[in-house]
Amino acid sequence: MVGLIYLLIVVLMLVSMWKIFEKAGRQGWEGIIPIYNIYVMLQIINRPWWWLLIIIFVPIANIVFSFLMLREFLAKFGKGVGFTIATIFFGFITLPMLAFGDATFKNE
Repeated sequence: MVGLIYLLIVVLMLVSMWKIFEKAGRQGWEGIIPIYNIYVMLQIINRPWWWLLIIIFVPIANIVFSFLMLREFLAKFGKGVGFTIATIFFGFITLPMLAFGDATFKNE
């Protein structure tokens, strides 16, 4: 039973990431490819490619850069710091809200 619930959550997260990237004007599949989705997210928030190297290879700094990246990405959807914190701890709830809710992408 636990395995089934886990599988449903994984599918929900994949579908949510697909929809979020489509809302951001990108191809949906780009949101579900590990590492590449981080690279695309960095492009969306206009950050340099070398942030990806920091996120992958530099301990401690990767946490800070990941939080900054997520904060800026969610800000493009009009979400605040509270939503960012909620996403860090409860992404399985907030990402579907972002994907299927009325949030729109604002590329400013």
